[in-house]
Amino acid sequence: MNVPHLVVLTGFATTMTLIAAIGAQNAFVLRQGIRGEHVMPVVALCAVSDLVLIFAGIAGFGALIAAHPDVVVLAKYGGALFLIGYGLLAARRATRPGTLTPLDAAPARLAGVVATCLALTFLNPHVYLDTVILLGALANEHRDGRWFFGIGAVTASVVWFTGLGFGAKRLSRFFATPGTWRILDGVIAAMMIGLGVVLALS
Repeated sequence: MNVPHLVVLTGFATTMTLIAAIGAQNAFVLRQGIRGEHVMPVVALCAVSDLVLIFAGIAGFGALIAAHPDVVVLAKYGGALFLIGYGLLAARRATRPGTLTPLDAAPARLAGVVATCLALTFLNPHVYLDTVILLGALANEHRDGRWFFGIGAVTASVVWFTGLGFGAKRLSRFFATPGTWRILDGVIAAMMIGLGVVLALS
């Protein structure tokens, strides 16, 4: 018999292990956190997206996606194109001083930030593999306790994105000049383009 609190802790620890890897979504949340720009909507959107995907996996949608690999292939190439495009935009910000966005720059529109966050989340097939298929399968190993696993998994997501988004504000004093943003955008550009290429070739 599954002990509920142990299953919750298992779901929490498993999800933390998966989500802590620095990827496109985490890099975006970090950047928004450093800028202190629309952090709450971004954190909430990432957490709610994970909630929907994790619970969909537990409910059995993971098996549905596994049965239709063409959906994953389509998401794979669409996600690769988006990541490379986003990386090229970051590279442009890093190499052209006129397009750098230091902390005192005009804030981005909320609609644009939300759209980018949604694209980085749902155009990444690894998100579906990790949350819908992998976590869904692991949760269902606990049978009657699968929803306790889901509660732990969603809690980990909320803790991670809240800590990443709002904790990044502590770094803001290091990013008060365009020069430091150039370094950050350069790193983000290399990461996004690299992830896109790897995704397309995988």
